[in-house]
Amino acid sequence: MQYIESLRVFVRVVELGSITSGGRDLRLTPAVASKRIKELESRLGVRLFNRTTRSITPTEVGRVFYDQARTVLASVDEAEAVVANFSETPRGALRVTAPLGIGRRIIAPLVPEFTERYPEVQVQMRLSDRLVDMMGERLDVAFFLGVPKDSNLKLRHIHDCPRVLCAAPAYLEKRGIPAAPEDLLGGRHNCLLLRYPRSPEYFWQLRTAKGLRRLEVEGPFDADDGDVLTRWALDGHGIVNRPRLEVAQHLRSGALIEVLPDTPPMPSTLGCLFQHRKLQDPKIRLFVDYMAAAVKTSIAGGESAE
Repeated sequence: MQYIESLRVFVRVVELGSITSGGRDLRLTPAVASKRIKELESRLGVRLFNRTTRSITPTEVGRVFYDQARTVLASVDEAEAVVANFSETPRGALRVTAPLGIGRRIIAPLVPEFTERYPEVQVQMRLSDRLVDMMGERLDVAFFLGVPKDSNLKLRHIHDCPRVLCAAPAYLEKRGIPAAPEDLLGGRHNCLLLRYPRSPEYFWQLRTAKGLRRLEVEGPFDADDGDVLTRWALDGHGIVNRPRLEVAQHLRSGALIEVLPDTPPMPSTLGCLFQHRKLQDPKIRLFVDYMAAAVKTSIAGGESAE
């Protein structure tokens, strides 16, 4: 088992580019991760990495070994998943990612109940609004809010989340309340934009009586964190396009005011993605089934409270 652990450390160090990051990802100290790499090199009789004071990169042999090591680990994982189907106790690490806002407010609070049901499963959460590479980052489940484009993954639809355009009263007093979608164009309003590499939200789509209308909105503020956009809106810096459930409390309190309610943004799909090869793993199946039901209940409860 220690050899398999050493392989996992080696693979993650290659993928993450440092012993510290690779070890942390596997919940190992840098010292232990470094020891595993040295043990692996000693066993193989070759140097797997070129090391400098600033970087660590795989040698030519290391790159070849990395491809084979990934194949070995995939086979081990699949074998364990098949065996796990004969056991009533799912176990092992479950790597999960989710957008920051949804992850903090909806997904993360539901995790403890799942781990109480299945105490031998360790849920490792990574929250980020950036687009993730599930294969490259070796993730098991990825929650999303929007429209996923990776057709190689299995998709589980969970809920359609209405979105809302809103701004602080102080901003609307200063810049005026938009009366029609075109009022958002031409620099007449500051639109707070969610932007990150390969971001799909460089425009807003509003539902009008004539159908969808795509608006190439602009503004001096953008960020890759949706909560930052909400904070800027609360501080009176512009109009934000956010899932209603993420700003519901601010709408109820009057800290934010909905604008253009007759032409709301397109709703976002909340769902999750997981790899086809993981379908046999009971902990992934159980987690996805649990979250699909629990998230619907959580959102329904929040919507009924509005």
